[in-house]
Amino acid sequence: MIRCLRMSQMSLSAVFLKVPEGYIAFVEELPGANTQGETLEEARANLTEAVTMVLDANRTLSAESLAGAQVIRETLILPAA
Repeated sequence: MIRCLRMSQMSLSAVFLKVPEGYIAFVEELPGANTQGETLEEARANLTEAVTMVLDANRTLSAESLAGAQVIRETLILPAA
C-alpha cells in the first residue's frame, strides 16, 4: 500500500523473509526493489537504498525516453486505502 504521509513522504509495504543466511527484503508495490541482509537492520538499510536506486533509474529512463517531447508533469496524490 502506497500512502502519502506528507508532501515529501510516502508509505510502501516492505516485506522481510527470514532465511538461513539472514533476510530477503522487497517492496510489494515497486518491482525491482529487492535486496538482502545478514540482519534485519542491514536488510532494512539495503532496502531503503534499493528503493532509491529504482526510483532514480526510473526517472532517468523516463527523462531519456521523453527527451524533446512536450509533456505535462504534475504531482499525483492518491487517497489512502
